[in-house]
Amino acid sequence: MFDKEKWQEIFSSLKNNKMRTTLTVFGVFWGIFMLIIMLGLGMGFKSMIQEGFGDFATNSLLIWPQQTTKAYKGFPRNRRYMFTNEDVQTIKEKFPEIEFIAPKLRAFGSEGANNATRGTKTGAFSVEGTFPEYNLIDPSKIISGRFVNNVDIKEYKKVAVIGKYVKDVLFDKDENPIGEYIKINGIYFQVVGVLTKGASNISLGSDKDRSIVIPLTTFQKVYNRGNEVGFCAVTAVKEANIAQVQQKINTFLRSRHSIAPDDEQAVGGFNLAKEFKKIFKMITGIGILIWIVGTATLLAGVIGVSNIMLVVVKERTKEIGIQRALGATPFKIMNNIITEAIFLTASSGYMGIVLGVGVIELIKMIANNSGSDNPFFTHAGVNLNVALMALFILVIFGVFAGFIPAKRAISIKPIDALRDE
Repeated sequence: MFDKEKWQEIFSSLKNNKMRTTLTVFGVFWGIFMLIIMLGLGMGFKSMIQEGFGDFATNSLLIWPQQTTKAYKGFPRNRRYMFTNEDVQTIKEKFPEIEFIAPKLRAFGSEGANNATRGTKTGAFSVEGTFPEYNLIDPSKIISGRFVNNVDIKEYKKVAVIGKYVKDVLFDKDENPIGEYIKINGIYFQVVGVLTKGASNISLGSDKDRSIVIPLTTFQKVYNRGNEVGFCAVTAVKEANIAQVQQKINTFLRSRHSIAPDDEQAVGGFNLAKEFKKIFKMITGIGILIWIVGTATLLAGVIGVSNIMLVVVKERTKEIGIQRALGATPFKIMNNIITEAIFLTASSGYMGIVLGVGVIELIKMIANNSGSDNPFFTHAGVNLNVALMALFILVIFGVFAGFIPAKRAISIKPIDALRDE
């Protein structure tokens, strides 16, 4: 039940020592305040990283042909080779762990510098040939129209999906490019879509806004590349281990192109899933570090509370002796002191949480009103469960802060306490 006299005693003690009480609770207040600020900005940092991934297929890898480093089956070392359409099709059929595979070719050197022209307007852009699946691995935002599709691939259609910057250069501001024709390297292509970068800040290649995407089969025909493929983007199904998938594909490609089985350098690769895991581990590590630093700061404040409670016990030694002489049990004495310690830590901590959340919300409001789209500020925040956990930690710390002084209080014999001056 609520013990009115006990709380009157607690508030009387705090009131009679205002300066000491203020300095005591400030340490706890500051510790929890800084913890909440760090957790709030930490959530903003996590959101910024996650938005950077956007809808990018994280369980992905890139593979590309490189020079061989070992002689094998009569072929010399440093031999160059290329992936082919048949390689892509066989890999797709052979490995059920693969969800999507998208071959790609890009115009380099003089090809990449070829002008795209429309009337009197001209620009130099990157020209890429790929499959529809590529937009499922490294998604672009389709502003208007569509991406290349399987009919375009099958029928070698001369269609193009242009980047936003390409559209701005070759077309008037209010002009609709869909259905219009542009000339790429002297060959007319019909514009079927306009794209820009998607939600992800990751791009496996050139600037999407400055790129022109055409069907891979059309690219191979126009640039006389036969059935060559420059590189492949691969996404595995969720339950598959992308590293194992990569090893299987590399083994298959080495065998198919008469490359030494132990020539690890002949097939280049980049495991995006591995890199993403490193980033997620870094985020987790930062979160743990925030809790360690914040809790250590908070603990310093709690130690201050414990020290002050020891002073309080010493000041009230005679009073405690009288209570013991009148029949107060050790439990009651301990309960009073621990309750006071919990009240100090919990109340000051609660104020720190409220102010910390208020500051975070103020930062978000300022960022949103200023038109900022930086998730570090706009998505900063403190989860309710985290705030409740912090408050729970405070209560636990309060118990410990009061336990040592309480043990000190009940260790004093009543007769000795009554003699204390």
